[in-house]
Amino acid sequence: MRALFSHIEIYVEKLERVSAFWDWFFEYIGWQRYQQWTQGRSWRYHDVYIVFVEVTTSSPVPFNRRNPGLNHLAFRVDTPQEIDELTNLLRAKKIRILYEDRHPHAGGPSYYGVFFADPDGLKVEVFVDSLLKDSP
Repeated sequence: MRALFSHIEIYVEKLERVSAFWDWFFEYIGWQRYQQWTQGRSWRYHDVYIVFVEVTTSSPVPFNRRNPGLNHLAFRVDTPQEIDELTNLLRAKKIRILYEDRHPHAGGPSYYGVFFADPDGLKVEVFVDSLLKDSP
């Protein structure tokens, strides 16, 4: 059997707040708005899509990427220049860069990428894959 990844659905407390963040990001990386309804939004790239749905009840435990469950979403780009441009845009938008003291090599010496978080604290990683392939 062969199975390809299709989609992921992420529940959020405030859809509009999260959508404002993800709208610009997905547009910037070339994804398209796919679906939109009162309680949800999705964006897609080719056959893969990500859905955000507003929950009707709040969790007594706030999201923490260090707890069991989803930790982060990762996106691959082609060049270090794309990482640098995105990093500058994140800073201009006052979005905090995670692991700033090790940026852009937070994943190790041969790694080039940037980590940041959405308004709910979901970590986002954007990295250059070619540098990983070149490492010993």
